[in-house]
Amino acid sequence: MARYMRGEQEERSKMAETEFKYRGKTLAELNQMDTHEFLKLLTARKRRSLSRSILRRAEPLLKKIRQMKQGIRKKPIKTQLRTMVVTPEMLGQTIGVHNGKEYISIRIIEEMFGLYLGELAQTRKKVVHGAAGIGATKSSTASASKAK
Repeated sequence: MARYMRGEQEERSKMAETEFKYRGKTLAELNQMDTHEFLKLLTARKRRSLSRSILRRAEPLLKKIRQMKQGIRKKPIKTQLRTMVVTPEMLGQTIGVHNGKEYISIRIIEEMFGLYLGELAQTRKKVVHGAAGIGATKSSTASASKAK
């Protein structure tokens, strides 16, 4: 068992040593790119949506992100633009993404590059079923009378 534990620790240290890459580009290279160069690394669907109208609608959001990085803006960033693709200039920022009811705070990390903001803010919650009500089944009435 100790041999297994040693192997697991070595594997973790190797994972920590490898640097992050997105489509063959390192984090430093991605940070130097502008948005239009980053578009070339995305899939066709995301590239098309960003190159058409999304970038114009996202310009106020990108402006707020730049202001946050410079320290000009102090208020948290909130957006309903769920179709915006996560770009390298958003790295490290916390963005409130609207899920239809409320804003869900999302901290942008490297692994989120290329995803839509809407993919990160779930719109549905897991259903949690309660106990059956009285009279729901024949067995529930029997258990209700036992409880008294």
